[in-house]
Amino acid sequence: MSGVNLTRNEVVQFVLRISLLSIVTYYSAKWLIRNLDPSNKSKKKAIEHAEDILRKLSPSMKKSALQNLNEYEMVIASHLVVPENIAESWDSIAGLDEVCQEIKESLVFPVCHRDMFAGSALYQPPKGVLLYGPPGCGKTLIAKATAKEAGMRFINLDVAMLTDKWYGESQKLASAVFTLAVKIQPCIIFIDEIDSFLRARNSSDHEATAMMKTQFMMLWDGLNTESDSTIIVMGATNRPQDLDKAILRRMPAQFHIGLPSEEQRQKILRLILQNEKVAPEVDYADLARKTNGYSGSDLKEICRNASVHRVRNLMKNKEMMNAVRAAANKAQENGTASGSLPNGCNGVVQNGGVDFGTPAITMEDLVESLRSMKHSKYTTGVLNDARIDLD
Repeated sequence: MSGVNLTRNEVVQFVLRISLLSIVTYYSAKWLIRNLDPSNKSKKKAIEHAEDILRKLSPSMKKSALQNLNEYEMVIASHLVVPENIAESWDSIAGLDEVCQEIKESLVFPVCHRDMFAGSALYQPPKGVLLYGPPGCGKTLIAKATAKEAGMRFINLDVAMLTDKWYGESQKLASAVFTLAVKIQPCIIFIDEIDSFLRARNSSDHEATAMMKTQFMMLWDGLNTESDSTIIVMGATNRPQDLDKAILRRMPAQFHIGLPSEEQRQKILRLILQNEKVAPEVDYADLARKTNGYSGSDLKEICRNASVHRVRNLMKNKEMMNAVRAAANKAQENGTASGSLPNGCNGVVQNGGVDFGTPAITMEDLVESLRSMKHSKYTTGVLNDARIDLD
């Protein structure tokens, strides 16, 4: 039997070559997999955005909690909203005084004043809150106002963020939602259109989707074992009948946000137009009567379109604009500080320019905007004489 005699240096060189080749192969494969992942760039941006948000929270949080966040928790943290950055408050809501008062008593007060009944096992906020009702009635607005009033961190959970093409990644992201919430508590996990994510389970569900739903509910129910945790899962939907029964059980606090009544619509209109220049002849009561079946979002769109309509009337009259420019140029040539405008032009020529002032929103503008929206709603079948409360 013949063999090859290798010196010690040759053996060392051979081992070094194999080691070097293995290292190059490992990092090349890692680089290739990372660059082939289409979600790699979005994950990097999410982590960078999360770091900026967490820096704002760091003065009131433990540094160890921030340093121990893993990659999945950082992705979830990119959807975190700091209470100070929430513009909505209870003053931004009109016509829902009873619902807001009930939420304050059952949710906000137990969070802000837990020390009053420290020995009570019942005096604590609910683990789940469901806001249901027709779209555009203020469910998301109430969720944000609750987070701001209670001083709680707000995770606006995007369901698409929990889905991943790699097997097992969705479960890790679902787990990261609750582990992050525990580290940054008190926290509200808000899921808009929760019926699209946690709808009733059936045999046609995909395996990965079913596993993600099950794990989400298991982690949610596991929060009950931690009596000191202040984490609330809040969901909004206009189809509560599609939710899984297990989800409804985990959301004992349920509030119906229905279409506003005539009195509520009048309050909403006054709130929307309180900072606008409105003509004295605007009749809020009459406008509220004419908007039966409209949501708060519809009323805001009517006012927005009316605000645009007041400027549209000025822009359409080109002859008037040309006459105004001619009058302004003439006044500037004559060296006068002010001049008169042609008939039908509301404004004052000052220092060579024209000051129209902000035109007021008139009742005619609001009625015209309402007529346009009503036509589109009847055409699309959204509004009819027998409109139901739920979609």
